[in-house]
Amino acid sequence: MMTTMAALLAGLPLALGQGMGSELRRPLGIAMVGGLLLSQILTLYTTPVIYIFFDRIGHRFSRSPKTIASDSEPQPAEG
Repeated sequence: MMTTMAALLAGLPLALGQGMGSELRRPLGIAMVGGLLLSQILTLYTTPVIYIFFDRIGHRFSRSPKTIASDSEPQPAEG
């Protein structure tokens, strides 16, 4: 987040600048700021979803149905 914000804030003068030559630099600034915002939002939303998806797949394939049934049965007390 800090790297994205640093690059985004560095691109704001390009996107918002006025003066001589700004018409050539403005599209670059807008593309930078827009791309950084979009990529950061997608990263913040998709990374946890993908992690949960792979975690569920890992749980599904790590145990067989027989193992799940035997885990839920109480074990007899030794003694």
